[in-house]
Amino acid sequence: MFSAFETGETSSAFKSIADETTVISGLHHDTPGGHFSIHTFLSGVRQIDAGSMPDGNVTFDQVAAESVSGQTRFPSLTIGSESGIHGGCQMSWTKTGTRVPPIPGPAQLFKMLFAMEPPEQQRLAHERFHLQHSILDLVRDQTKGFQRRLNAADRQKLDQYLTSIRDVEQRLTMRRNWIDVPRPPAPFAAPTNKNMAQDLPLLYDLILLALVTGSTRIATLEIGGDFNPPDLGIRGGYHSLSHHGQKPDAIDALKKLDTYQCEQFVRFVSRLAEHKEEQGSLLDRTSVLFGSGMGNANSHTNTDLPIVVAGGKQPKHHFLRFQPTHQHRPPLTNLYVSLLQQFGLEIDQFSTSTGTLRGFA
Repeated sequence: MFSAFETGETSSAFKSIADETTVISGLHHDTPGGHFSIHTFLSGVRQIDAGSMPDGNVTFDQVAAESVSGQTRFPSLTIGSESGIHGGCQMSWTKTGTRVPPIPGPAQLFKMLFAMEPPEQQRLAHERFHLQHSILDLVRDQTKGFQRRLNAADRQKLDQYLTSIRDVEQRLTMRRNWIDVPRPPAPFAAPTNKNMAQDLPLLYDLILLALVTGSTRIATLEIGGDFNPPDLGIRGGYHSLSHHGQKPDAIDALKKLDTYQCEQFVRFVSRLAEHKEEQGSLLDRTSVLFGSGMGNANSHTNTDLPIVVAGGKQPKHHFLRFQPTHQHRPPLTNLYVSLLQQFGLEIDQFSTSTGTLRGFA
C-alpha cells in the first residue's frame, strides 16, 4: 500500500516538503455527474441527493467549524469566486443544505480580518442583531400555532425549517459576541483585488495570518472558474484547456497552470513550517488538504481524485496507494473522518464513510 512518491513535471515543487506530505491515490466518492460532482469534494454527497442523508451534503470543514463555534471570530473562512461555471464557488455547505457564500478576494478577506468598525457602525450592528433575533422569535412563535395540524411529511419539512432557524440564531449569537472585540493590527496596507491567478499567493498569506492571529482555525480556498490563464501570460481558457483532447499545446499550457498552483500550495505549507511556536511549528498542528473533485477533466471522470495532505500529526508515508476499482476500496470520506478526529472530534462517521482511512493514521 505504501511506496515512494516520485514527483512529475507539475508536482516537482513537492520535493521540498516531501517529509511533511502524504500523497494519496485511488480514492473518490462514487458520485456520477462530471462537473457537478466537483461540488461534492468536501462532502461526498451531491446536493440533489442530500435529502436522503441524515446531515444532507454538509462539508467536513463545516462539521469542524461547528465543533469550535464561538472560540474564534470566524468559525471558518470560505474563499472563492462568485463567477465561473455553475455560479461560482460551491466548496462549503451547511447541514441545512445552504451554500456558504465565498469571500471573493484579498481585499474583502483583509477587511474581515483587520478592519475594525467605528463605534457608530458597531452600534448599528448591535441593533441589526437585535432586530434579526426579534424576527426569528416571531417566526418561531407563529409556527407553534399550526404545527400540530400538519401531517407527518409537512412536520418533517417544518422541523428542517426550524433547524435552519436555530442554526441562524447560533451564528448570530456568535457574531454578536465578537462585535466589540478588537481585531488584530493590520500587518500591511489594505490590498486591492487583481485576479485569482495573481492574487493566489496573497490569499494564502492572508489565510496564514488568519491562523496565526487566531481569527479562525478552518479555511477553504477554491481555485475555480475565474482562474484565468491569460493573467499568467498563458493563452486559452482554464476550462477549455482542461478539456485538452490530447493536444500538445493545450497540455503544455495546462501543465504550466498546474505547476503554478502546486508551487503556491508548497509555498503556503513552507510558510506554516517556518512559523515557529513553543512546541514546534504551526504546520505541526495544522493539516492542509490539497486536491480536486475531478480526477480527469478531459474525460469528465470523478474517480481516482488527486489528494495531498501536509502537516498535522499523522505519520508521513509519502505515497498511500489504493486501487480505485477495488470493491473494498475505502471512500474519500474515510480520510475526512481521520482528519476530523485529528481536529479533536470524537466521531467515527461522516457522510458515506465506513470508518477511518486505513494506513493514514
